[in-house]
Amino acid sequence: MSVGRLAGKTALVTGGRQGIGRGIVDAFALEGARVMTCGRGERPSGLPKEVLWSTTDMSRGDAVEALANQVIEDLGGLHVLVNNAGVQIEKTVADTTDADWDQLMGVNAKGVFLACRALIPRMDDGGSIINIGSISGNVADPGLALYNASKAFVHGLTRSIAVDHGPGLRCNAICPGWINTGMADAAFAVAQDPEAARSDALARHPVGRFGRPDDIARMAVWLASDESTFVSGQCFAVDGGLTAASPLNPALF
Repeated sequence: MSVGRLAGKTALVTGGRQGIGRGIVDAFALEGARVMTCGRGERPSGLPKEVLWSTTDMSRGDAVEALANQVIEDLGGLHVLVNNAGVQIEKTVADTTDADWDQLMGVNAKGVFLACRALIPRMDDGGSIINIGSISGNVADPGLALYNASKAFVHGLTRSIAVDHGPGLRCNAICPGWINTGMADAAFAVAQDPEAARSDALARHPVGRFGRPDDIARMAVWLASDESTFVSGQCFAVDGGLTAASPLNPALF
């Protein structure tokens, strides 16, 4: 990535403590953006000192409204919003409790909605919203019922925002595949044979590897930059070719 593509821009990245969110925070800072990020806990160690931190529960409307005010006060305006904060619960519908619903949908669906509702009126003209969806919103991963549903919601909301709030605002979604993070580890862990499941998934990637947070960060930088000003309402799969293939295992051919 060439340094400076986001110079002069301000950005809020939700859920920037680790994984994909942290990768996006680091990439935005490297490209010259002034960045704020947030999470439920205290400021994580190792976060670059120039990156601002807010302890925020994205499932609560009052907390998100306070965050929106803080963003404008501390950054002086907002050009880019990345809705990355999310949780994962490894259960089928039959096993899912009301508490599971409130926890996961509260962050993954309601949290994205709340952030967009609070910040769309405050964003600078020409702003870019980047929602982190998932290929799981298009094809269902086993044992992740609520997670799959929440990401389908994110995809639909992305298109609605693009249609309703242009031309002054663009909105797109990045749909990661299997990225080497704690969430991926947790999903494989519930398989009958976790190592076999991981090996099979790897064999289905034409690029020959799982993704890394920086793979998603590169797409986020492009969508945040002025290089993508004619791009809106799209859901981009960044999955190493996984969903391009048929269900047949390519390792057997």
